[in-house]
Amino acid sequence: MIVIYTSPGCSSCRKVKTYLKENNLEYIEKNIFNTLLNENEVRYLISRTENGTDDLISKRSKIIQDNKVDIDSMSISELSRFIVENPSVLKRPIIIDDTTLQVGYDRDEIEIFNKIRKISKCDRRCPNFVVCGSTGSSK
Repeated sequence: MIVIYTSPGCSSCRKVKTYLKENNLEYIEKNIFNTLLNENEVRYLISRTENGTDDLISKRSKIIQDNKVDIDSMSISELSRFIVENPSVLKRPIIIDDTTLQVGYDRDEIEIFNKIRKISKCDRRCPNFVVCGSTGSSK
C-alpha cells in the first residue's frame, strides 16, 4: 500500500495525489497536522531513508532555526519525539510503500517509484502496512 504524508496548501502534495489518481494507484493519505504521527511510525520512516534525517527533515524550518535545534546530536528516540511534537519539520510529501521511500514531487522519480511497485506488489505483509497502513484516508 502506498502511504503519502501531506500537509494543507502543499502544491507538491497535490501533484503527487493527482499522479496517483491518474494512474489508478490506491493510497492512504496522512495529513501530518490532522493525523498524529507516533514515534514508531517516525522511526520507521527514518529507517527507510538513504541519507537519514537529511532526507526527511527541513533544517531550514522555522522551529529548527528559531530554536537552534541540533538534529544531528539527537538520539533516535529524541528525534522521533521531536518530529511527533513538531511535524512541520518534515519535508513533504513523503511517499512510501514496502520497497521505496520518496520525498518531494519529481515526475521522473514517481514514474520510477511506480515501476518498482509493479515489480513487487504490496499486501498486508508489507512492513509499512503494519506501521501505518490501517489509518488515514484511503483513496
